[in-house]
Amino acid sequence: MKKLWKGNEAIAEAAIAAGCRYFFGYPITPQNEIPEYMSWRLNEVGGSFVQAESEVSAINMVYGAAGAGGRAMTSSSSPGISLKQEGISYLAGAMVPCVIINMMRSGPGLGGIQPSQGDYFQATKGGGHGDYHCIVYAPASIQEFVDITYKAFDTADRYRVPVMLIGDGMLGQMMEPAEIPPMKNINRLPKKDWAVDCNNGGTQRLINSIKIDANELEEHNIHLAQIYEEIAKKETEVETYLCDDAEYIFVAYGSVARICKASIDELRKEGIKAGLIRPITLYPYPTKTIAKYAKKRIVKKFVTVELSMGQMVEDVRLAVNGKKPVEFYGRAGGNVMMPGDLVKYIKEGK
Repeated sequence: MKKLWKGNEAIAEAAIAAGCRYFFGYPITPQNEIPEYMSWRLNEVGGSFVQAESEVSAINMVYGAAGAGGRAMTSSSSPGISLKQEGISYLAGAMVPCVIINMMRSGPGLGGIQPSQGDYFQATKGGGHGDYHCIVYAPASIQEFVDITYKAFDTADRYRVPVMLIGDGMLGQMMEPAEIPPMKNINRLPKKDWAVDCNNGGTQRLINSIKIDANELEEHNIHLAQIYEEIAKKETEVETYLCDDAEYIFVAYGSVARICKASIDELRKEGIKAGLIRPITLYPYPTKTIAKYAKKRIVKKFVTVELSMGQMVEDVRLAVNGKKPVEFYGRAGGNVMMPGDLVKYIKEGK
């Protein structure tokens, strides 16, 4: 049954329902309700909550708990995620699964606490050092954030990779009706034969990301690349909205995609055929879907819409591959475009 949830609190409850029993974090706006909720709720289900002394400590605590086989999570906002990047690279290198939430705020630097999408590069291009990727989801509603958080732990375990969910501060602070999926029985979750624990029959296991021998490390990098290829084949998610006859196609993710839908509905009332491609996974990116529409003669141009100075626009241009013009419309600093702004932009640019 649906009830009214604040975004951050719904995410926390969905993680617990998915079997998360270990949370390590540090306060930063606008995600503070996640650790606050976890601080009392995990105690009720026999889990552990630690407010670490820093973001660096928090991500390394995730490494320890997840490496021992537990379902572990951390959350933060933009500057805090930056501090976690070294640990995220270690997690990816050691193939230790976990879930990371980033409620993005405006930047760069300390910036402000208003919503932003300025962490796209950080999330999708690695963020830390070395050849690695996280699976990156960009939900557009609280219900979708709940559903993806719930499945993210299974996805992380399946591929042994960190999974990151990114949303702007609006999604964390707004309230919407949402239904939390049923509580999973953690005793029935798949066993992790690779994990370091005390119940492995005396078998010694070592988890790390250091490989001094160049050939061994190259082999490991190739293995990770093969995993990412499999992820791209099986886990890419995208939504299209009124694209089949569209002359103008917006590309947007998260809450901005909802603004685009309102603009499209208004443009359609005025006889202007617009549509939307909404990447749900930012990594792997739905390149093939964008490329398919770029080949259509009816399409006049693509417009990438972001709460940034333009980051995802690079991936849209790569996908379009010169077949159509790709323009960018963005707001930054915590400012958010309105549907009427996009209607005006399309009408003036026709």
